Amino acid sequence: RARANIETTKSGRVNIVITEVPYQVNKASLIERIAELVREKKLEDISDIRDESDRDGIRVVVELKRDAEAQVVLNNLYKHTQMQTTFGVILLALVDGIPKVLTLKQMMERFVDHRHEVVVRRTKFDLDAAEKRAHILEGYKIALDNIDEVVQIIKKSKDPESAKLALMRRFKLSEVQSKAILALTLQRLTGLERKKIEDEYRETIKLIEKLRAILASKEMRMQIIKDELLELKKNFADERRTEIVEKASEFSIEDMIAEEDVVITITHNGFIKRYPVSGYRRQSRGGKGITAQTTREDDFVEHMFIASTHQYILFFSDRGRAYWLKVHEIPEGGRASRGRSIVNLISKMPDETITAFLPVKDFNDESFVTMVTKRGFVKKVALNEFSNPRRVGIIAIGLDKGDRLIDAWLTNGKQDIIIGTRNGFALRFNEKDVRAMGRNARGVKGINLSKGDEVIGMIVISRSDSSVLVVSDKGFGKRSEIEEYSLRRRGGKGLITVKTSDKNGKLLAIKEVIDNDDIMIVTAKGFLIRQHVKDIRLAGRNTQGVRLIRLQTNDSIAAVARVLAEEGSSGEESNGGEQDLSDVND
Repeated sequence: RARANIETTKSGRVNIVITEVPYQVNKASLIERIAELVREKKLEDISDIRDESDRDGIRVVVELKRDAEAQVVLNNLYKHTQMQTTFGVILLALVDGIPKVLTLKQMMERFVDHRHEVVVRRTKFDLDAAEKRAHILEGYKIALDNIDEVVQIIKKSKDPESAKLALMRRFKLSEVQSKAILALTLQRLTGLERKKIEDEYRETIKLIEKLRAILASKEMRMQIIKDELLELKKNFADERRTEIVEKASEFSIEDMIAEEDVVITITHNGFIKRYPVSGYRRQSRGGKGITAQTTREDDFVEHMFIASTHQYILFFSDRGRAYWLKVHEIPEGGRASRGRSIVNLISKMPDETITAFLPVKDFNDESFVTMVTKRGFVKKVALNEFSNPRRVGIIAIGLDKGDRLIDAWLTNGKQDIIIGTRNGFALRFNEKDVRAMGRNARGVKGINLSKGDEVIGMIVISRSDSSVLVVSDKGFGKRSEIEEYSLRRRGGKGLITVKTSDKNGKLLAIKEVIDNDDIMIVTAKGFLIRQHVKDIRLAGRNTQGVRLIRLQTNDSIAAVARVLAEEGSSGEESNGGEQDLSDVND
């Protein structure tokens, strides 16, 4: 992998500086490949490439556009260019005469076995040589101890062969010893040479003992292998040119995608798209709004929520099934584009309608999915039970005939819940009243509904300084203090949260908000308005509220979403922010 650093210039621009390229990679070819990717618009965040290399080394500067995420660009360079290359290795070796492909560990084990065999053979060879030398030295010692007699035997012998045999008979010497004695020169008979022979004999005996100990001890043989390798390293190892890491990083698709908040919209007919949240302009209360999406006459935006491109989304259908998708897998479209059919992204049943969505960062065992049905049943399931949905979906809740899933939230097991109904009633209770169940269970009664009434949604209270926002299908809305919703036991009828009438319509959405939040409202005809929550006055529960958006003839509210406004934002443009993970609307 190339060595590259992310540097910030004095002007605030961010550059990627390449100072080393992989082995056998041509620098000029690498630069040309990067330029080619830029021309093909596969790398759109690069504005310029400069080669500043000189005699001191390589320096290739990749200039980035101002809004680019440097790490994402670098990951893409590693992925799509020779800034990261692979050298394939086939570890084929002969093992006991048979060719085998080995793992790295097996290869190292075979090498150690080979070195062990070398040490054993070498030691046996050295031991054999030492024993032979000791045998000769023993003959020398015998001859030196009896030098006068040896000289007389040699003088009386008529030839070397008879001298050899005579020495063998007299001193019980071997043929090798006798020949070695006869080969001695006269200078070896001096006192100094005699001492050398005795010293050599003692050293040879010590060597024999050492070699025999090595052959008897595997631990000693392994230590010899280690010492020899360390000696090779000391004498011949060069300074490493490359860096070896414990594990080379594998790039996931998220590493190639910048993390940003996006608005997800889904139409009544099942078209989905994502769009950067910064693309929507904030307006004052009562404004007309801007075109949020182009739809056909028989279609309209029905769902909208905000999530990060690195998050997962759990899709919940009205049939009580759950599906799994990553946000970045949703196609990005223009603000007014229609989007892509959701059936191409998840394998839902033809008669199913997606009614709730949960952006999820990770599937831990401390959170729950809390659901509510049209008939007022509530159910809580541990989030980790949804960690591995199949492509065809999994059961999230068991439903009675005629019932359907309305809403789903992430909860921590201790929060208060408020359920809202179409006729304007709301019931607050603690989720501790609902025990965790398996995915196939129906749940328990959450709210007691009057005849003709039905649940339109629920909120999970997460802050003490929040208020409850309710919006009707005719564009009226209001905020009420959380304290006005007294805590009750689940299963009750609830309190009036808004007066419903022909003028202001039926209750469509219920949200938990704070003053710094924004809300987005989408109409059935595709118009959208974004406004400050603080512009919506606080009012008592038993009131109809104020007009939030002026609807065109035969238009109605389709979706409402809560947006956390950025600190310090001003004017009409705003980048918005994160939405509560459970902020969904139906």
